[in-house]
Amino acid sequence: MFLIGGTGYGLIEILWRGYTHPSMLMAGGICFSFFGYLGEKLKHKSIILRAVVGSGFITFIELIFGIIFNIILKQNVWNYSKRPFNFKGQICLLYSVFWLVLSIIFIPLAQKVNRTLQKK
Repeated sequence: MFLIGGTGYGLIEILWRGYTHPSMLMAGGICFSFFGYLGEKLKHKSIILRAVVGSGFITFIELIFGIIFNIILKQNVWNYSKRPFNFKGQICLLYSVFWLVLSIIFIPLAQKVNRTLQKK
């Protein structure tokens, strides 16, 4: 799950902004793994509720990774400081909405992948 998520997110980011950073592969792996868990744990809840939880989780991971890689290590992986409703340039409302949309798509996918991997 981790490798699938890390690779997948890295590819999405390359398509979106033309490059990625190794830390984003780790973040993608963590989030996709969580999506598999979330899909099973809340399988009887609406996809919207699961997506809200997923978006919140991604935003939290983005904040933690932003503090580590952008602020502490000064890697300048991203900067949302010019976006409205941002927090220290590390997270912003616009991208949390993007994460909500991606969660709607990828939580069911992660759930299917997780089930397939558990059968093996």
